[in-house]
Amino acid sequence: MAFEVYKPRGERAEKLPLVSLSKNSLVMNNKAREKLNKPEIVELAYDKSSNTIRIKSSKDGLNVKKTKVFAKGFFNYFDINKKGRFAAVYDENESALYVNIDNTNLQ
Repeated sequence: MAFEVYKPRGERAEKLPLVSLSKNSLVMNNKAREKLNKPEIVELAYDKSSNTIRIKSSKDGLNVKKTKVFAKGFFNYFDINKKGRFAAVYDENESALYVNIDNTNLQ
């Protein structure tokens, strides 16, 4: 028998930093923005071998409008056509979020 423990609403699990990808934009949830100290400008980078997007606070780059980054040019340049919500991993040494777009997207 596999028992599942009931956890009342008052004991919610810690929210994960999430990044949503659409055709034209990248949207960070509040937890993801907090990890980057709520930046106004971010630098986007892509590693083709691991299909990972790096999001880093920067002085030069793309503007963040509330939680959204208009990234159509970035997606076109690297031929990224994935859509959905993905968990992000924060690296303290790099002060960056890493989003592996091969991982199953969240619903």
